[in-house]
Amino acid sequence: MIRRLDHVNVRTAHLETLVSFYAQALGLERGERPPLGFPGAWMYAGDQAVIHLVGVEQQPEPEGSLRLEHFAFSASGLRDFLARLRQQGIDFKQSRQAGTGNVVINVKDPDGNRLHIDFPAAEAAD
Repeated sequence: MIRRLDHVNVRTAHLETLVSFYAQALGLERGERPPLGFPGAWMYAGDQAVIHLVGVEQQPEPEGSLRLEHFAFSASGLRDFLARLRQQGIDFKQSRQAGTGNVVINVKDPDGNRLHIDFPAAEAAD
């Protein structure tokens, strides 16, 4: 039975740019990665490698309609997270999820991938 999402794999021709973005914008840390025989980096949230970046020579082009619309993280520390985004000059959209009242922050990485970061409703600044 599926229990949770383990990681997302993202191909990019801008490897170091994305490493910097995920470190600066989301506070993820570049960590240990096995010698896989191709360029890449693993970005960690605590002890979990949640984003596997794969370096490619040419930026992949979407084929037809996007099949992966976004990937999401559950998080805490909304106030600090928003301050981090503002300090880095990163555009974001904030909304409330219908039904739960959770706060949803949407950002795009430098390659245009959309990330959805969910915070508990109790952290919302009214």
